Amino acid sequence: MKRRALLIVLTVAVLAIGPLVGLALAAGEIYLPILTYRTGPYAPSGIPIAYGFNDYWNLVNERDGGINGVKLVVDECEMQYDTKQGVECYERVKGKNPVIVNPFSTGITYQLIPKGAVDKIVIHSAGYGMTAAADGRWFPWVFNVPMTYWSQASAFIKYVGAQEGGMDKLKGKKIAHIYHNSPYGKEANPTLDELSKKFQFELTLLAVDHPGQEQKATWLQIRRLNPDWIYISGWGVMNQVAVKEAANIGFRMDHVVGNWWTGSEADVIPAGDGATAYKSMTFHAPGAGFKVHQDIFKILYDKGKGNAPKRESVGEVLYNRALINAMIDVEAIRTAMGKFGNKPLTGEQVRWGMENLNITEKRLEELGMKGMTRPLRVTCEDHESNGQALVQQWNGKKWNIVSEWIEPMRDVVRPKLEAAAVDEGKKLGYTMRDCSKER
Repeated sequence: MKRRALLIVLTVAVLAIGPLVGLALAAGEIYLPILTYRTGPYAPSGIPIAYGFNDYWNLVNERDGGINGVKLVVDECEMQYDTKQGVECYERVKGKNPVIVNPFSTGITYQLIPKGAVDKIVIHSAGYGMTAAADGRWFPWVFNVPMTYWSQASAFIKYVGAQEGGMDKLKGKKIAHIYHNSPYGKEANPTLDELSKKFQFELTLLAVDHPGQEQKATWLQIRRLNPDWIYISGWGVMNQVAVKEAANIGFRMDHVVGNWWTGSEADVIPAGDGATAYKSMTFHAPGAGFKVHQDIFKILYDKGKGNAPKRESVGEVLYNRALINAMIDVEAIRTAMGKFGNKPLTGEQVRWGMENLNITEKRLEELGMKGMTRPLRVTCEDHESNGQALVQQWNGKKWNIVSEWIEPMRDVVRPKLEAAAVDEGKKLGYTMRDCSKER
């Protein structure tokens, strides 16, 4: 069993459901569950995510004594990236009064959105989930910070336009979207479709069924289509197969761009040299070259307290993404403490903290993350924040950033997002709140 400095709640306790479960926590602690998938077809993606969450929250406990002196209790529930199991995990852990749940699955997020509002638990779907939920007027309990899938898709098209010499040069180009046939994979399609009409490029949508190991037919279609660019929204083993297939048919790899869940070390290493020049979107830098990583090595790994079995896992793309996610959660709690006091908080109080989150450049420097990601600000109306995207490229050994920060096409995305929020909110029986009364 891996050594952890965090207080880990035993599996037996995880299986207990009911009001008495909360008594397992000591007074003065904050309970943070992680819905993990260290096993199953999506384990290559889930494992580094679990490492990152555990290490960051462990670091906060070991280095800082918790958040303003309040310790964190971290608990894992294995759900194998399965929606049914993920919802079961949520039901198991909610009796321990979690203030934030990170589903790390769009399908699970869709199922938890109505539950979070009733249970008063923040649902943080960082860079995934239902895009419409980023309208905080309709969805007070859901936060997509730092970006939504629609914003990411618009940033991808903006990047392609820049590579082609201008957005007007997109006219007549062929772009194929190969996507995981799930709510997650489909999420970007409406935005890509609208942008294809706006910029007059030819869009082809190609679905890949779970788990994504069989893609021969998809890549035969790609060979016939011969697109100018390929965008991939995959996950787990699907990503490895897609990169291998692109290389096998001799497609120009610098014109294959994954979304930010299709751009980790596990996605490219199996393809060997064939993956060289492959690109993906991201919202943070790769690598272990930041101050926060130095702290993690010194305070955790040098003392045998790291969650990953190998130090080399620290700084991997998905590890860093989990660090960013875990940091946002911590800073939301810290923001809430600024108003409600340094003590264990309620979900409602942490929701206020997330909605008033303002991570400045100065704060990123204090956290050891300056240059790793951008400053972020959340408002009542905008639960996506002001996040921007980057493009990274695999050079055969590591990922390198190859673009400047890309501002999403908010003029396209936000109106669609607001219209979708009305539709989705009404389906759930919600009413739009007045944010002017929330300030």
